[in-house]
Amino acid sequence: MASSAEYPKPKYITGGCLCGSLRYRIDFPEDHDFEVSSGSCQCTQDRKNTGSFFFTWQRVALSAFRWTSPDTDTLGRFNATPAAERGFCSRCGSFLYWRRVNPDVGAISVTIGSVDPLFLFGEGADGVEVPKGGFGVALANGAGGHEWCGNEIPGITDNMGYLYERGKRWPGDAV
Repeated sequence: MASSAEYPKPKYITGGCLCGSLRYRIDFPEDHDFEVSSGSCQCTQDRKNTGSFFFTWQRVALSAFRWTSPDTDTLGRFNATPAAERGFCSRCGSFLYWRRVNPDVGAISVTIGSVDPLFLFGEGADGVEVPKGGFGVALANGAGGHEWCGNEIPGITDNMGYLYERGKRWPGDAV
């Protein structure tokens, strides 16, 4: 895969949960590094939370993320460990973000699956503001690394190109 520097990068994206009660917008700063900020995790907690082999994310500054829904009454939070919080919709169950609880860490890892189709793969794109293919490569390029590769599933995730072709591979947590 070529560098995401060769692909269009969004100025902003929107997303939300399946039922629509929680909506967000991310306004990317000019200097946002889409490569360093993209990654995945294969930890058991993320597998159970996503129901998938791995969780793919784009990490952004908390200051770039904002809720656009009228309220966040359905925002549920779960702390699988004292250090981290997972945000989800308590109505439909959509997993929206993961973040460290430490107030000194001003970042949030947004689930790529919660990004609106317009921005992720270009559904309904005009080709001007949003390219026909969306911004999926910029958002989910994997160059930022892959965590908990020690939990790979033999014959499945131990040989996936996405997890091998780009980014550093950590056997556990990258931090």
